Amino acid sequence: MSVCSLRHSTLIAMEDIEASQWDALVGRDQPFLRHAFLHALEASGSVSHDTGWEPCHACVWQGSQLVGALPMYRKHHSYGEYVFDWGWAEAFERAGGAYYPKLLSAVPFTPVPGVRTLIADQCPHSAVRTELAAAWQASDQASLSSWHLLFANERDVDAWQAQFPELIAREGVQFQWQDAGFGSFDGFLASLTSKRRKMIKRERRLVADQGVSIKRLEGHDITQGALAHFYRCYSMTYFERGRSPYLNQDFFERLRNTMPEALMLVQAQLGGVPVASALYFRGDQSLYGRYWGSEVVADCLHFEACYYQGIEYCLEKGLTLFDPGTQGEHKLVRGFAPQRVRSLHYMAHPGLAAGVAQFCQEEGAHIKAYREAAQQALPFKSSVAR
Repeated sequence: MSVCSLRHSTLIAMEDIEASQWDALVGRDQPFLRHAFLHALEASGSVSHDTGWEPCHACVWQGSQLVGALPMYRKHHSYGEYVFDWGWAEAFERAGGAYYPKLLSAVPFTPVPGVRTLIADQCPHSAVRTELAAAWQASDQASLSSWHLLFANERDVDAWQAQFPELIAREGVQFQWQDAGFGSFDGFLASLTSKRRKMIKRERRLVADQGVSIKRLEGHDITQGALAHFYRCYSMTYFERGRSPYLNQDFFERLRNTMPEALMLVQAQLGGVPVASALYFRGDQSLYGRYWGSEVVADCLHFEACYYQGIEYCLEKGLTLFDPGTQGEHKLVRGFAPQRVRSLHYMAHPGLAAGVAQFCQEEGAHIKAYREAAQQALPFKSSVAR
């Protein structure tokens, strides 16, 4: 392919591109970059100018064929990102700069590590990245302070940094469960130390002793009523903190209609009546726990619905990785290992770039030490590979 034949453009709405063109670049294991998911965010109004997320996706073309893409948004705040840069914004603005708007490449409200840069296999990847970079570098002329690539996988981060050394890497930690040939949930329990094995058994037994039963619904079995109940529970987690949900009910209803095969709903019931819900997404090899809420206070129900049901589902379906969501050292003692996650940051102002680079270097040393300590605290027997 001739490099000269490539050109870049900006896509201001997912509806302006055919789903088949976009999805041809998306792998099968992560549903969050699919056209249906990103379009549902926009069509539902969850992502829009009014919510501070203006779509401006970078695209690379060869003729009429899409050969590269990068989800991108013009941001007027830092909510819903989970890589916190409020301090950077405050420091820059104290110095007289304007941090917002900024440019962000991420999946809105979805801190799931994975590929972010979509490139056709037959294309020279460096040439496509050059075109994608031209799209966000042109934003300097539009008074945008910076570009941020969030929750990209290791290969993606390494490729961008190798080609553009001025990009600043920032490290973080998430906790993920991986199948080590456990075979079943009992096999997973057998791999744990006696203390943690007894703890998990006790927690699962306690849920049942409170009269709570668990039901799983997949795909088309997730009824409109079940989804409406889930949304009520999901919203409560925000209302309890005095905030409105990031995502509206229309978003989830669109996903139920357009990509049901990627959805799995865990429903907790009391006397046959649903009282709590957790919504998962699945790919070919991975499971992603995303949203949860409960109308009742029940001991250990969150652990059952959001962790143990996910592990059990993976083992039953042959999925090898379970990402239960961000934060939470309480995941560590339940078999979720610390994983390095990275983001990349380009700062147009040299002074801001220098300050951010120093901050990320110092923070990174602490993150590395924490990750190594967390690895040693995993609850597996010494004979089990960590």
